[in-house]
Amino acid sequence: MDKTTLNIAQIREAAGQATAMLRVLANEDRLLLLCQLTQGEACVSELEELLGIRQPTLSQQLSVLRNEGIVSTRREGKKIFYRLDEGHALSLLNTLYGLYCPTGDSGSP
Repeated sequence: MDKTTLNIAQIREAAGQATAMLRVLANEDRLLLLCQLTQGEACVSELEELLGIRQPTLSQQLSVLRNEGIVSTRREGKKIFYRLDEGHALSLLNTLYGLYCPTGDSGSP
């Protein structure tokens, strides 16, 4: 395989990964969840109260984020706590925060 073909193949693979991440972030509820999780881990009941997302929708969106490897969980008794994994999603959230969130408030996502 020549160098041009290899670069195109690598670019195509990277574009596929970027597209998959953008699809995940393109849902308002998931984006709100991720923004909240940049502040630290939280259980479903905390997220429901903070974000006003009803439990069935919340669980569905958390499942998508978990399946995509963007959040991870830990169990404490009957509660499951969610946290944002370090990586590309956090970098994208920081960029989106800088572009779209009002300035002058405390902290970044």
